[in-house]
Amino acid sequence: MNLRRISVSLAAAALALPVAVTTASARSHTTRSTTACALATAADPGNSTAPASIPASLHAPKLTKKSTYNVAFSQNASNNPWRLAETASMKAEAKKLGYKLTVTDANNSQSKQIADVKSLIAQHPDVLFIAPITEQMAAVIKQAGKAGIPVFLLDRDVDHKVAKPGKDFVTVIQSDFVREGKRAAIQMAHATGGSAKIIELEGTTGASPAIDRKKGFDSAIKSCSGLKLLASQDGDFNRATGQKVAETLLQAHPDTTAVYAHNDEMAIGAIAAIKALGKVPGKDIQVVSIDGEKDALKAVAAKTLFATVECNPRFGPKAFATMKAYASGQTVKTLIVNTDNLFTIENAKANISKAY
Repeated sequence: MNLRRISVSLAAAALALPVAVTTASARSHTTRSTTACALATAADPGNSTAPASIPASLHAPKLTKKSTYNVAFSQNASNNPWRLAETASMKAEAKKLGYKLTVTDANNSQSKQIADVKSLIAQHPDVLFIAPITEQMAAVIKQAGKAGIPVFLLDRDVDHKVAKPGKDFVTVIQSDFVREGKRAAIQMAHATGGSAKIIELEGTTGASPAIDRKKGFDSAIKSCSGLKLLASQDGDFNRATGQKVAETLLQAHPDTTAVYAHNDEMAIGAIAAIKALGKVPGKDIQVVSIDGEKDALKAVAAKTLFATVECNPRFGPKAFATMKAYASGQTVKTLIVNTDNLFTIENAKANISKAY
């Protein structure tokens, strides 16, 4: 069962019944007149939860309960604060538990991550955690399952037609990316009063967050005729690339009044691009993004970024707790959904010190 199909229906249901209460952030920062857009007065729907119908992981390789484990973690990149925070969290939790942890870094290259995982399979660790760069990592993940290694996916999913959850891998622990996109759409409507010409900076092509954050946002704004999507382009979840793409799109669409970025790094790049064009972010052009990193919270506090929907990177505690539960024979579902916050002008400053 695929999280995207589940979360689309859950989030759609939440947005079908918008709460007609204008939030403080909407009252304080709406810069354009409100159109007939229900999102402009909708409350944040919060997090979704995995449905009870999600099956248990019954046919994946088993894990023997032991006092210590030899664990491997295939990270897809270390080129932004989110990835660094995720790796640090995994290392900290492994150290706390006294487990040996081997970490590989694919440097944002799918071919390298495939090679990394094959190398780790040859070493046959007790457990393999993988943060897949794209959904096309499914084939090598299936190889790990065939080798008898329990695989736990972190933060991104893979193609279920190739690698079956509960058989080829134990579970995927991730945020509901579709819901994140819908929450961002509501913040965009708050920021603009439901009337905006938007450019969208997409994440890495083929990555499940990029696919789903686009799906969630694009489907939500269809309910508001005043929210027009002018153009979308891949910014690779990277600050420098995001800035370059934003500059190109802003020059091609000088009437742009808003930017939706699939992550904070691209949003911060877009803010720089807006300033370089002599415009004022947060005034001439509103920006909304996803992740909740420290620099983004500073930008929200400075009113150059309207809001950021959190995608918590601190997977260590939940990842290892799930692994231990699986080893002890407890029921582990094939999908575990994280809980994420929303950062706006009301709470960003207070959370900067706790951000990554």
